[in-house]
Amino acid sequence: MTDILKQITDQLHGEITEAIFEGANIVVYTANAKFFREGESQIKEIVNQIKKRIELRADQKILLDPEKTEAEIRKIIPSEAELTGLIFDVQRSIVIIEAKRPGMVIGKQGSILNEIRNSTLWTPQVQRSPAIKSKITESIREVLYANNNYRRKFLNSIGQKIYKEWNPEKVDEWVRITFLGGGRQVGRSCLLLQTPNSKILLDCGIDVASQGADKFPYLDVPEFNLSSLDAIIITHAHLDHVGLLPYLYKMGYKGPVYMTAPTRDIAALLALDFIGVAYKQAVKPLFDSTDIKEMVKHSICLDYNEVTDITPDVRLTFYNSGHVLGGSLIHLNIGNGLHNMIYAGDFKYGRSRLLEPAIASFPRVESIITESTYGSKTDIFPSRAEVENKFLDIVNKTIERNGKVLIPELGLGRAQETMLILEDAMASGKLKPVPIYIDGMIWDINAIHTAYPDFLSNKVKSDIFQDNNPFVSEFFNRVGSPQERKNVIEGGPCIVLATSGMLVGGASVEYFREFAINPNNSIIFVCYQGVGSLGRAVQDGAKETKMIVDGKEEVIKIEMEVETITGFSAHAGRNELISFFNDLRPKSKRIIINHGEVSKSLDLASALYKLNKVETNVPRNLETLRLR
Repeated sequence: MTDILKQITDQLHGEITEAIFEGANIVVYTANAKFFREGESQIKEIVNQIKKRIELRADQKILLDPEKTEAEIRKIIPSEAELTGLIFDVQRSIVIIEAKRPGMVIGKQGSILNEIRNSTLWTPQVQRSPAIKSKITESIREVLYANNNYRRKFLNSIGQKIYKEWNPEKVDEWVRITFLGGGRQVGRSCLLLQTPNSKILLDCGIDVASQGADKFPYLDVPEFNLSSLDAIIITHAHLDHVGLLPYLYKMGYKGPVYMTAPTRDIAALLALDFIGVAYKQAVKPLFDSTDIKEMVKHSICLDYNEVTDITPDVRLTFYNSGHVLGGSLIHLNIGNGLHNMIYAGDFKYGRSRLLEPAIASFPRVESIITESTYGSKTDIFPSRAEVENKFLDIVNKTIERNGKVLIPELGLGRAQETMLILEDAMASGKLKPVPIYIDGMIWDINAIHTAYPDFLSNKVKSDIFQDNNPFVSEFFNRVGSPQERKNVIEGGPCIVLATSGMLVGGASVEYFREFAINPNNSIIFVCYQGVGSLGRAVQDGAKETKMIVDGKEEVIKIEMEVETITGFSAHAGRNELISFFNDLRPKSKRIIINHGEVSKSLDLASALYKLNKVETNVPRNLETLRLR
């Protein structure tokens, strides 16, 4: 495969000026405008021969001037599309068109895009304008296109590695996986997949509830060598799966990280917040914004069901995990069919208001790695209707006694689900009308949700498409300053959604400190509380806690009502985990359990073994399993 570019160049008989890789894809450039407009049939013939994607673009020399191109695009696109911006990626001959109604930019069967392509010779790509302006999304685009010449070279280098000569007959084929974090625990998920040709890291998170060395994956082991790492794959943007990723770039990693586009945007936002929290706690952060930019520059984003080679012997596909926006089940085809593995990370096998359930059908599966956060036989979630009614009942009773409700939230996923429930209840009259305050990074993450509606549930996606965006409902009030936060604390009955979800730093801790002493107030935990976190201590019945107030340590008495709603979890409960493996097609020959407290992991392993009669493993951290 090393001569694949030469093969393409030879077959096109001088029609192209350059053939280059963009990751696993191949791009050919032509300075012949006629061939650019009419050469697709020849390109398709070569695609059928080599079975690889090839994209034809115009050489920079024949592109229409950007200023004239913008005028032409605005003339072609109907005003109803509500064009909001253009970005020119000159080195790659691409123009990104941002509009509120992207379908009207595309046109029937792509007719408008074809007209733009033929008249300007630029290759148009369309993006939806977010209903809520997102500074982080704009910054990421600036990073990507400000470094587009670097990106061009970087993507080409990835392709060269993918297509280097590889002959499976010349090597001893094997596949093994080492657990560098997440083994028999929740937090710091990090797995190292190795073959004779590839070393791939699956997730690289931190344990937000731990301190010291236990906070981070075991990256100082002989098996892990940053310089020999071929790729990183991220399942989703929660810190226990992606929190340490910028640090790897700080330490010199220059390779690709594969994830979905919303995962990239949210991971960057959470990483910036992680830096801010560290400074507030007078701790030097692990990395800085420069390292986050490096992460973005080296990201390769894929859609669900998009198949791509990432090394000579590993092919990757993302599938919906039902967990959070952009969250993925990772399917890896290793060694051209030698072994097929699924790494589930976190997933939800049940319908939520925000997302569709996880996918349970795959081309091939020999082994699967599953979470077990709620894997014990006691982790049976009640029906969704029952859970929502209980939640709203607690809120209403608190409001009736003139109390305030604090809901510590994971900014990603959990907060948006709660917002959808509250918005619907307020609109239908199930909830007494009081202000709903949104604090922390939740609002910025909402903006990213509106930028990627195709990843959301059919209902929410439809609402956003019809300009009925629930995240900008009149019921929600954004808290954006210390003075606004003070007004909430001193004001009347209300509902507050604030990060972090485990009361580990962030706005939720400030509200807790002020609300805790009043028995009329309530705190409702709707997400997992990590061992060692303040949230876990409160959930387990602590009557007081020590906190720093104005630089001094104070004892805070906990008099407020403490409630836990487990059925809202974005994780699969015990019943959903069992159902997932019942429905899994094809059946896996091996089940590996991680991401759960020891008792829950072992309990789930026992149940799955009895039900499926296949090998089950519950590896410890630093344990290596040979999959093939």
